[in-house]
Amino acid sequence: MTASEQRATSNGQRSFKVPESILVVIYTRALDVLLLERADHPGFWQSVTGSRASMDEALGATCSREVREETGLVRTPSDFEDWRLTHRYAIYPHWRYRYAPGVTHNVEHVFGLAVEGRFEPRLAPDEHTAFIWLPWRDAADRCFSWTNAQAIRLLADRPGAARV
Repeated sequence: MTASEQRATSNGQRSFKVPESILVVIYTRALDVLLLERADHPGFWQSVTGSRASMDEALGATCSREVREETGLVRTPSDFEDWRLTHRYAIYPHWRYRYAPGVTHNVEHVFGLAVEGRFEPRLAPDEHTAFIWLPWRDAADRCFSWTNAQAIRLLADRPGAARV
């Protein structure tokens, strides 16, 4: 369990993850996509993902925080493109302990982040062990999550996707 998953309330009790998250596809003008390998599941590649810290945290702020935590890249909430795409999916049973009892589904909001070029992210070792930049088709094929793969496949068709 990562530090962000071990949040505690002021009375010392564990707080659960909010079942609402973001997925941020980080891409270059050439449509190369950054993927990160999960520390808790080697071979599981993904874009930046993360849950809202609270229901009061704006989604853009969640994007900014998660991208900073997972890659070291500092961006403001307005730098993220809201793709106005959401998915509701069942939370994998082996990850349900992170959520309040009875929570079985998550709502994921998809965002994009255009960057000038490939960069070497500063990984959070408790979350990710490796990174790779791949052309969008290869990146989509590498993702373990169908929602992540779908989002990357939509990248090439997005108006202005290659703009930075």
